[in-house]
Amino acid sequence: MLARVLHRDAMMLVIDKPPGMPVHKGPQNAQSKRSGLSDQPLDSFFPALRFGLPRPPELAHRLDRDTSGCLVLGRHRQALARLGDLFKTGAIAKTYWAVVEGDPEADAGRIDVPLIRLDPQRGWWMKAADESQSADSLPSTTLWTVLGRSADRSLAWMELTPLTGRTHQLRVHCQASGWPIIGDPIYGSGPRFGGPGLHLHARAIRIPLHLKKPPITVEAPPPAHMLAALAACNWSA
Repeated sequence: MLARVLHRDAMMLVIDKPPGMPVHKGPQNAQSKRSGLSDQPLDSFFPALRFGLPRPPELAHRLDRDTSGCLVLGRHRQALARLGDLFKTGAIAKTYWAVVEGDPEADAGRIDVPLIRLDPQRGWWMKAADESQSADSLPSTTLWTVLGRSADRSLAWMELTPLTGRTHQLRVHCQASGWPIIGDPIYGSGPRFGGPGLHLHARAIRIPLHLKKPPITVEAPPPAHMLAALAACNWSA
């Protein structure tokens, strides 16, 4: 975990979350049992990240189990309160990379598709709301840019910027646009167990932590399971 620290200061840490690991402990589900995924949560490693403070850092926000990349931790209560306000007001800019199936018609665009719970009995699964569900839906907006395409135009490397922070927003927005994220077992064609892994990565985060200093920008390298698809879309390290 020490090797995954991307940024450290007196207020916060930014770490490179590995894919396939939940950020905190939850009920073991069928997917983790059958796929062999570890249920050891990321926060169980936080005591190793105290760096001299009496208490370990705590999560300032969340990433899905299968999403990798930049994750922010507050090092003490004052820091957590400050970070919480910044996330709540949308002051923190998050940039994701994804590799999707399909060939977006344009090179950039904006997705304004409200989201709603797929089924109140099925946890956090979401779907694009139709007009009849508008009263119960959550407005959701994502900006996107194509960074590269495969030679046969079957894959696209995308930069995704969520302007709202809805559960599974990027995954549903990509699926609703006709280009689901590779390896998505819920909203795409990825198998429920095994498969290539979700190709969604929290690439960068920009945090205006201090009023009189420039924002802190941190980038996380793409995970190993995304490298082949990225390379097919003309990415190079």
